[in-house]
Amino acid sequence: MSHRAANLPQLLSEARRWFEDALFASMEAAGEQPVTTAQASVFAMLDAEGTTVSELARRMGVARQTAHQAVHGLIGMGLLEQVPDPGSARRRLIRMTAEGLRVHERAQATIGVVESVLVERIGPDAVRALEGALRFDWGAPPLVAAP
Repeated sequence: MSHRAANLPQLLSEARRWFEDALFASMEAAGEQPVTTAQASVFAMLDAEGTTVSELARRMGVARQTAHQAVHGLIGMGLLEQVPDPGSARRRLIRMTAEGLRVHERAQATIGVVESVLVERIGPDAVRALEGALRFDWGAPPLVAAP
């Protein structure tokens, strides 16, 4: 990860990219199908019983069409499936297939290994401090005016 970023949001973005690069390269090296960042985000936002595309889009902070494209790419790869929503005849739920669950579990294990590499590189205290700061409730985003 480069440290050319000028501010905290840029540093956070670089840190996320570092994790994604490690995860995606490791998964592909292990023989898994390559996925995009948007497709990986779908997995992170899915409920076990399934989630609608509209809800996935809301959780991901993207347009419904963007979520729809990511979902249908994953359906085409055999990692997700569409099923009827038992609570509404008009809605369909997106959920993992058995293969999708296997890949998701492997990705979670890979993230654990990447996190251990980070601990080796920057130390356990730094990682605990970082995790603590990111888990802390920051409250609602402030509305501010620059001086």
